[in-house]
Amino acid sequence: MRLLFIPLILLIYTGSFGQCRTYKISSKGDTLNCKETNGTMRGQWVVHVDALRGEPGYEEEGSFVNSRKEGTWRRFNLMGDLMAIENYRWGNKNGKCSYFSLVGLEREESWRALNPAKAIDTIDVPDPKYPDRFEKVIVKNEGNSLKHGTWKYYNPSYGNILKIETYVLDELQTGNQELSNKNVVNTASDSTDAKPADKTKVKPKEVEEFDKKNKNKKKITVRDGKTG
Repeated sequence: MRLLFIPLILLIYTGSFGQCRTYKISSKGDTLNCKETNGTMRGQWVVHVDALRGEPGYEEEGSFVNSRKEGTWRRFNLMGDLMAIENYRWGNKNGKCSYFSLVGLEREESWRALNPAKAIDTIDVPDPKYPDRFEKVIVKNEGNSLKHGTWKYYNPSYGNILKIETYVLDELQTGNQELSNKNVVNTASDSTDAKPADKTKVKPKEVEEFDKKNKNKKKITVRDGKTG
């Protein structure tokens, strides 16, 4: 549910650190858009951006901690339609982020935020041979998020998956799976080992000779390797 607020900025002047210098009050009486006396943004915010130079405007809602986005943020177009649900940690994208068109879900992204307080960070990466085992990988922290996990692209009109990509520490993994439009919605746990039936399979030579010899005989069942 979107937050509604009274478009009134209240100013309070105080020498006490940690109190809001400017803020807004929602229709429910909640304090929004708190900016402390030192300029730090904290708490619940509603950010409005007007359309500019052909770029559409939007509004987004979420929380700031020390002027950095934290937790779940939702973005809407200026008509109120949901366009994105993003998750943040330390001001960077972290975890699953979902993006929508006016028709439906378009894609799901997976991110890993790095702690900006550390020059390097460690991330547990699954072993390709043993998925239940993990190894710690040291990553240089450049102050941004890394693509890490499964990305899914959808047909927003029907909800079926068009493409799946897997990233590990910003690196696209080989073996990406592209799905045709005829596929129903799949999950990451769906088996990809199954092979389609081979309808052009040729009978072994021995079976063909047996068929010729017993062509006019009755009550003989021949196994030719076919199923179904």
